[in-house]
Amino acid sequence: MSRTHDHEISFDEFDELRNPPPLRTDFDRIAERMMSRRALLRGGAALGAATIIGAGTTGLASRSADAAERLAFAQVSANTLDTVTVPPGYRWHVVVRWGDPLWSDAPAFDPDTRGTGASQERAFGDNNDGMALFMHGRRHVLAVNNEYVNRRIIYGNRESGAPENADDVRKGKAGHGVSVVEVAERDGRWTIVHDSPYNRRITADTPMELTGPARGHELLRTDADPSGTVSLGTWNNCGNGRTPWDTYLACEENFNGYFSSSDPDYRPNEDHRRYGVGPEDRGYAWATTDERFDISRHPNEPNRAGYVVEINPFDPHSTPKKRTALGRLKHENAEVVLAADGRVVVYMGDDERGEFLYRFVSERAYRAGGENSDLLESGTLSVAKFEDDGRGEWKDLTPASTGMSGPAEIAVRTRQAASAVGATTMDRPEWVAANPIRTEACCCLTNNRNRGKKPNAGGDLTPVNGPNPREANKYGQIVRWRPDGGDHGAQGFDWDLFVIAGNPTVHEDARAGSANVNAGNMFNSPDGLAFDRNGLMWIQTDGNYSNADDFAGQGNNQMLIADPETGEIRRFMVGPKECEVTGFAFSPDRRSVFVGIQHPGEKGGSHFPGGGGSVPRSAVIAINREDGGLIG
Repeated sequence: MSRTHDHEISFDEFDELRNPPPLRTDFDRIAERMMSRRALLRGGAALGAATIIGAGTTGLASRSADAAERLAFAQVSANTLDTVTVPPGYRWHVVVRWGDPLWSDAPAFDPDTRGTGASQERAFGDNNDGMALFMHGRRHVLAVNNEYVNRRIIYGNRESGAPENADDVRKGKAGHGVSVVEVAERDGRWTIVHDSPYNRRITADTPMELTGPARGHELLRTDADPSGTVSLGTWNNCGNGRTPWDTYLACEENFNGYFSSSDPDYRPNEDHRRYGVGPEDRGYAWATTDERFDISRHPNEPNRAGYVVEINPFDPHSTPKKRTALGRLKHENAEVVLAADGRVVVYMGDDERGEFLYRFVSERAYRAGGENSDLLESGTLSVAKFEDDGRGEWKDLTPASTGMSGPAEIAVRTRQAASAVGATTMDRPEWVAANPIRTEACCCLTNNRNRGKKPNAGGDLTPVNGPNPREANKYGQIVRWRPDGGDHGAQGFDWDLFVIAGNPTVHEDARAGSANVNAGNMFNSPDGLAFDRNGLMWIQTDGNYSNADDFAGQGNNQMLIADPETGEIRRFMVGPKECEVTGFAFSPDRRSVFVGIQHPGEKGGSHFPGGGGSVPRSAVIAINREDGGLIG
């Protein structure tokens, strides 16, 4: 049922096994048409960035004094150290780590056993990702996604590096989900508040309410829940969002790798294949103790995962709600803004090669101080279509446009709906962020080795196109769009590429990157993305940290800050070995920024944050200025 022998593969590699390359693709038939465009892209020494990148770098030729003040820190050099590196004048400390107990009567983390199912249910989860900091009176409540568990680390007490019994599975399920914890600043350091009434663990077994157009639909009904209205658990939550009414949005991403089949002859249907659900899981073995993860017995269960989950961070007894109106996909994050008429707009990326960028617009408008709890219950879901001339539009997913039976089917089979309307296949759309000082938004397109080589899981072609200008894209880019009329609710938009990542020390063609990438600030695979209140863009990476070959000189994963007005980019932080830098939140006084360090030592090469020979542990850190000044 589970493939414990391949426990080292990444989620991307797991998905590739579900979508092998065809013997012959349609790209053979369009190669001649695309050749002239590829030749154009390879022609310039630095991609001919003035025409590709548009307005993003118009001020690069003469950096103004004002721009220098906006990026007022000394750039950190790329490195491969097993620690966090910040600029001179800044410092960092650990706030909370995987396995830290949230209650005083819970056991401390045991580096020998790595804990039990019971201890993990009362401790901070593994592989922290997206996060948000909320204020309740004068108290600080931090909600953090726990995306998945590193099997070789959480089961490091097992020779197999895999779950071997029912309690191991219980521990793994408890390492997933969301950790809600009160934090407080004492003597310049943030720490968790044990026994806080806000502390809560949400795991793969926590009851959830299914809401929206798919609620009660036959595709969501199971033997355990014939009403199709209540599911258990959330897992593989990647990025996040927060609403104007102070709720937390956790985003289910690679949910497919947890299902398997006890029937060796079972073959998944076409819908399951589109979402990467198959007869073998990724080594978690959840179906060995919980038969709802056995798709041969419960084929509708995967339809109940892949949603945005809304959580009240102030009420540990509240039931999280899966908002099916926002579609079913591998949600990266959920960026919430308001349209000109007050309706709620949610931007979302589907993080898989060749999938799409989405937008949800609520049916009703937000009212400050009013009743807003069900604004994500109903609205219009649409998908982005980019044209090479710098224009784009949001194509609404309706029964008429998709040929589907109704909103419920669209909510469950969202990828198929987007394919039906001819949306633009993208290079793995990751975090979306909106600029608070002008009406524009950006999305990290992290990489796509299949671009121009292979269709997506639904058979949609992925030719080189405007926002995805390089074949077999190793480095990624950030696309930016400005809605018509300065209104996030508008159907049309203008777009450009703010940055095209690359390595100018190795390449002189399109792989060198855009004009605002140089030997000092180069990076690959932009992933996390956020704006601060001054309109500066914070970029976090989750890419190749080999520091060799195509990635020579780029070091560990990192966090950079960019000025959207000038295009200038500077590296602000470098993470420890083998980590992803992800998750971002400011303290209300803007004197601390919280950042996630995920899966340090995923290949055995790190001992962060303890050093020495300690067990590597994902952690949330806080960064401060040494003079106590403002950050961002």
